[in-house]
Amino acid sequence: MNALPGNRLPDSHPAPYDNPVTGPGVWYGPELENSTAWHYRLTDQEADEICAAAGAVRDSGKPLQTLGRDDFPLPNLARTIDKLRGYVVNGRGFVLLRGFPIDGDFDDAAIRYWGLGLHLGCARSQNTRGHLLGHVVDISDRFENKSERGYLTARHLTYHCDSVDMVALLCLRQAKAGGLSTIVSSHTIHNEIQRRRPDLAAALYGAVPRNRRDEIPEGKGPWYELPVFNWYEGRLVINYLRSHIDMSQDLPDAPRISAVLEEALDLVMELANDPALHLSMEFEPGDIQLLHNHQILHSRTQYEDWPEWERRRYLLRLWLAPPDGVALPDAFAERYGSVTPGDRGGVSIPGLQTQVPMAAM
Repeated sequence: MNALPGNRLPDSHPAPYDNPVTGPGVWYGPELENSTAWHYRLTDQEADEICAAAGAVRDSGKPLQTLGRDDFPLPNLARTIDKLRGYVVNGRGFVLLRGFPIDGDFDDAAIRYWGLGLHLGCARSQNTRGHLLGHVVDISDRFENKSERGYLTARHLTYHCDSVDMVALLCLRQAKAGGLSTIVSSHTIHNEIQRRRPDLAAALYGAVPRNRRDEIPEGKGPWYELPVFNWYEGRLVINYLRSHIDMSQDLPDAPRISAVLEEALDLVMELANDPALHLSMEFEPGDIQLLHNHQILHSRTQYEDWPEWERRRYLLRLWLAPPDGVALPDAFAERYGSVTPGDRGGVSIPGLQTQVPMAAM
């Protein structure tokens, strides 16, 4: 075990916000279920623009990791992508982009997707292997370590947020059955808890211990503290990953979770699972889901896959740090490595070498 002590929440951390949160980030799923206001479908011309830029990149032979936004020119679509990013960061917190071109071979789709990501933000490592492009596919039959990340299995994933500003998921193939994506506004959850149990809302604004697991940055201890609710510069930002919170109790020197905090954490999950709050969506091939992790919790139902590998459910994932990310209090640096927009989030451990893998393993 790391010999360094854990990292306590600084005394300078912002005080709780005692009023309901307002703005477009507060929404209830049933109200949006039959709306297309959160959809954007690419035109044929926009899809062609992506394909042309990707073709030039492929012909150049340049490694994807060396590319910048200017290496993937989208003279017309770029303005629309900037607007979509704004809806995610400063609006409802999510967008479903439809009609992304995935024809051709796998590399074609991956290059196009990577290029789109360059216009959304800086790609961040998603695991301790330094993967900047994630492959969301069930390969649980290939590894012996059953503690591998849930996205490499077909099991149900409970509500959580990823450790980066924005997550993007591109659907290449659907499952035989299941695999429904469900999202919920943490701003709405905040207001519901504040209305029903203000004492529990106060607990979620307090220090919450987290286990770093095998993702311990240089000079850091095995645990740190970060509240679930954080009010900073006029905005609520959240961080909820229950497994890391619960596993903090495996560390003997980590602060103990009180009964009140335990009840508050349970209420977050109870509300997230309430059909009156959340919104479900089924991905189609060519769909890209964009989520703002500071205000959206997401989940996935268990799914049944096709027996043939070439038909198996397959999504590509990007963890992104947009240049116009929201302001974060200093305590987020314990998980994000920094609070500087465009240069924060993801996994950072000593000796990490980043890569853009073109296969799941």
